[in-house]
Amino acid sequence: MGSSSSSYAPKAIYLDVDGKVQKVVFSRHCSPCDIKELLCSSSNIPRNTAIMMVDPEGALVSIDPTMPTNSPNSLYKVVPLSTGQLGEKEDMFQNVLSQVADQFSRAFRINELKTEVTNRLAMLEKRVELEGLKVVEIEKCKNDLKKLRDEMTSRGGGRVNCPCKYNFSDDGKKVTPRRDVPNYPKYTLSQETVEALKKPTFDVWHWEHNEMLSCLEYMYHDLGLVKEFNMNPITLKRWLLAIQENYRNNPFHNFRHCFCVSQMMYGMIHLCNLQEKLTLTDMGILMTAAVCHDLDHPGYNNTYQINARTELAVRYNDISPLENHHCAVAFQILSLPECNIFANVDPEAFKQIRQAIITLILATDMARHGEILDSFKHKVDNFDFTNEEHVTCLKMVLIKCCDISNEVRPTEVAEPWVDCLLEEYFMQSDREKSEGLPVAPFMDRDKVTKPTAQIGFIKFVLIPMFETVMKLFPQIEEIMVQPLRDSRDHYEELKQIDDAMTEAQKKKTENMSLGGKKK
Repeated sequence: MGSSSSSYAPKAIYLDVDGKVQKVVFSRHCSPCDIKELLCSSSNIPRNTAIMMVDPEGALVSIDPTMPTNSPNSLYKVVPLSTGQLGEKEDMFQNVLSQVADQFSRAFRINELKTEVTNRLAMLEKRVELEGLKVVEIEKCKNDLKKLRDEMTSRGGGRVNCPCKYNFSDDGKKVTPRRDVPNYPKYTLSQETVEALKKPTFDVWHWEHNEMLSCLEYMYHDLGLVKEFNMNPITLKRWLLAIQENYRNNPFHNFRHCFCVSQMMYGMIHLCNLQEKLTLTDMGILMTAAVCHDLDHPGYNNTYQINARTELAVRYNDISPLENHHCAVAFQILSLPECNIFANVDPEAFKQIRQAIITLILATDMARHGEILDSFKHKVDNFDFTNEEHVTCLKMVLIKCCDISNEVRPTEVAEPWVDCLLEEYFMQSDREKSEGLPVAPFMDRDKVTKPTAQIGFIKFVLIPMFETVMKLFPQIEEIMVQPLRDSRDHYEELKQIDDAMTEAQKKKTENMSLGGKKK
């Protein structure tokens, strides 16, 4: 692949955040909504707050991909809009806050709450007798009762104020989507989009969150998963909404990454004709694991979790803390009746599906890369699609391929992801330095460059793994393996240019030094 054009290069602006300079990097293909969320996050302003941005002279700056760039000497400032500016939206927000405050105050009236629980139980029992509620509706009512009882017994603390810690006492509030299906627009996908979704060349940067949700919904219908698992289509929509809202606004590990991995899995299913070789249950496991594989990722990797002794590392005994957490959040969402896409699956079958999804998500821990790839290499030459152990190993390798598949995509789609990943790495290494923790060289902004970050990863991780999969599916060579080889060559060329420039600068400095001594 050739180098990307300038129109695809990431854009950077500099903000004044509490007197400190904050650099914000985003793709030119980000939507204004995505940029506003990124600006809110960077300026310590709650998500979805109405904001405006001003330059040092107080002039308004448009918040969109075409906004003018600035420098650290001419900082923009993000300002929440005042009450007068917000108008009807602010009034509605205040009304919601008042309702929440009223409900919160009611939670402390224990006697009234006990009476309410008793009355609600009697009412629900009567409804069951008179109306014969469906199983899902009964489960939902039971869930309402459980929440009321929990209010009586707990005044629970909130989420720990640390981006890498998660408090399970706050799960109900976090896991349930803030909006429901009526607010989830229905997009009709064009035939061109439907065909593009099946290919690794799909450009993931051109889509809003609601459009990505519609694409994921289409994939489940197209693969026959809705019919196979007897999913309620509305439940599928609610589940996808909950999934999206439980991905954080990290530079890399965000909902767009989730969509990338899921779309690549959907593409590999078609490219490798997996429908003819695996069961529909296997398809559902692969797709659902891909969708859930990085849920609630805090933006700080397992090494940080373990070295900083975070709550996740303590809970999971330093064993794949993030991947274990992604699994836990995934099944907390599925435990909600309104989000349980497997509600109509036989309990014994669901146990097997659950275990298989956990196995795949845990396989995405790169600390296990060598172990999993070696196991697959021993099976691939005599692979047996009727052997359960062989198929499980294949599914583990497939989700690993999809998880780190950005360099398979065209350069203009792949390169912005490198910038996003490095930004997340630099956030972690800066924090590690401030906390006195070990810093990995490949994450240190003072030591790593884009070419050095990518060359080793492509040569020693990506190409060997995809070439091993190619033994089983030769058809991926042209579409997936060759782009990796081209990407490797591209970054090696960039490194040669960087090295030449460094050497020239070094000689120039030496000559200037020698000239100074002669004088």
